[in-house]
Amino acid sequence: MPNVFGSPHKGTEPRHEQVVFCQDEASGLRAIIALYSTALGPGLGGTRFYPYGSEEEALTDVLNLSRGMAYKNALAGLDLGGGKAVIIGDPATDKSEALLRAYGRFVQSLNGRYYTACDVGTFSEDMDVVARECRFVTGRTVAHGGAGDSSILTSFGVYQGMRAAAEHVWGGPSLRGRRVGVEGVGKVGHRLVELLREDGAEVVICDVSEAAVERVAERHPGVEVVADNAALIRTELDVYAPCALGGSLDDDTVPALTSKIVCGAANNQLAHPGIEKQLADRGVLYAPDYVVNSGGVIQVADEIEGFDFERAKARATKIFDTTLKIFALADDEGVPPAVAADRLAEQRMSEVGRLRSIWL
Repeated sequence: MPNVFGSPHKGTEPRHEQVVFCQDEASGLRAIIALYSTALGPGLGGTRFYPYGSEEEALTDVLNLSRGMAYKNALAGLDLGGGKAVIIGDPATDKSEALLRAYGRFVQSLNGRYYTACDVGTFSEDMDVVARECRFVTGRTVAHGGAGDSSILTSFGVYQGMRAAAEHVWGGPSLRGRRVGVEGVGKVGHRLVELLREDGAEVVICDVSEAAVERVAERHPGVEVVADNAALIRTELDVYAPCALGGSLDDDTVPALTSKIVCGAANNQLAHPGIEKQLADRGVLYAPDYVVNSGGVIQVADEIEGFDFERAKARATKIFDTTLKIFALADDEGVPPAVAADRLAEQRMSEVGRLRSIWL
């Protein structure tokens, strides 16, 4: 099993504060909630509903994802910490009102230390059900005062990060005429394709879902389709955008990359520590995933103070500046952008989190 009291990545940083295992036998709920850090505020992160092969796999995922949320929220400028939850099961067959409400009871039991939202396998409508048992829910439907589909600003933020990467590599923030490969055209990926096509980019796509591919191909007849991610990686590209599940950048895929930029919406794209150096050594600019995909958490976090789309979008627009800042810091310090991003996030968590020690 993973070392819960250690760290899945590094040995020198703070460990997870709290990991909660939740089970309701009658509804079939099996969930894990992980809080990595509440230095900046309550942990905020979505609930992933996924048919994990084992409890160990689910635990590893939630530990990695919650850590990523702490860094994401820090660099997004939010006063929120890092948390995440996973529900073990197939959402197509196992999701029910009873299960979601049972899950809501467990989130409520944390009394505001964790705010939940949507992720893979969960939707705004599900959050409305969870909220019937819990006050600490974001990403709700517009009808219930929420922000609705967070993929809108997630894709927008990735696009801003990609524009920043284009500025850094080619001297201009446009993707016009560039060939961009998008792996995964689901909730976020298909919106990213729209933004790229509007900017004049050539787009190549793949997805394990034929229906998702067909939907994008119908809306954008000029989009090229390849069989799978292995084929996409080997296609001549300017930008590779992983927008499916994590771990797509590993010891096999990195040497095969043809692109100059990697910038996508998927969480935890680097399969293990050291991949960021492999990318840098090959001259591939990596836009850290938790920086560029933070538009979604910015959108749902805005609900906490009463949702205003234009305010949230204005904050997500700043992902462009944050990404450029990270690239500049990486160049100045001679480190990969992923390392520079971590340093900036850790600095904010340390400096602002320290203020909690001032007694009020």
